[in-house]
Amino acid sequence: MNRREALFSLGSIVATAAVVPKLRAEELHNVPLETQLSADHMPQPAWQKGYQVLTDEKDRKTLTAIFNRLIPADKLGPSASEAGCIEFIDSELAGDYGSGAALYLEGPLNPGNEEALMGSPQFLAPPRERYLTGLKALNAWSEEHLKKAFFELESEQIDAFLKEMEKGKIDLGNGVNSQAFFELMLQNVREGYLADPIYGGNKNMVGWKMIGFPGARYDYRPYIERRNENLQLIPVSLIPDN
Repeated sequence: MNRREALFSLGSIVATAAVVPKLRAEELHNVPLETQLSADHMPQPAWQKGYQVLTDEKDRKTLTAIFNRLIPADKLGPSASEAGCIEFIDSELAGDYGSGAALYLEGPLNPGNEEALMGSPQFLAPPRERYLTGLKALNAWSEEHLKKAFFELESEQIDAFLKEMEKGKIDLGNGVNSQAFFELMLQNVREGYLADPIYGGNKNMVGWKMIGFPGARYDYRPYIERRNENLQLIPVSLIPDN
C-alpha cells in the first residue's frame, strides 16, 4: 500500500522542515514564584502505564500487522508500529474515546428507518469493544480459512485481505461490520501517525517531519508576512523539554 495515500488522503498538506531559528520571548521579571507551573501541571504523555486495553499479545500482534500494512516502513519514514501507533490507540481506547463517551449508544427509536435515514447502521458498541471483538474475529477467520494466525500471514496475503475488507466482502461474523472496522483502523492509524507525540504516537515527531508540519508552536506571528518561502522550522511537541 502507498503510505502517502494512507496519510495524505485526509487532505493536501504542504510544508517544509529544516532548522529552527532562535527566537526568544521577552523575559518577565519579579513574577511571584507561586504562579510558576509545578510539575503536576505540566502536560504529561498519555501512554506511561503499559498496555491497558490491548493486553492480549495475539490481538496486539494482529493490529500491528494491519497497521504496518496501512503505513509500512519505507525511505520516507518508519512503519506505524515503529512510530508508536499501537501505543497511541491503546491509550485512546483506555480513555473516553474507547468508552464512547461522546457517542450516542442508546439505539435508534425506530430501527426500521435507521439505515434509510443515516445511510448505514448505528454502532451501539463503543470503539474499545469494537476493537477487541473485531481483532478476535479477524484471528478466528484467518485460522479457519487460512490455517494460521492473522499476524503470521505474508504481507501480500494481508494486503489482499485488507482490500476485500475495505470493500465489505469479508464476513467476520459476530455482528462485526468488516468494512466499518477497516475504516475505523485506517482512521486511527492516521491519527496515531500524525497526532502530537504526547498522545503516544508520532514518536520523535516522525510523521510531522515527513510532511513538514512545524508542530505545536506557541506563536506564528513572526512568520505571517513570510509567504512562499522555506521557514526552516523543525517540529515542536506539547511534551515539555526534559
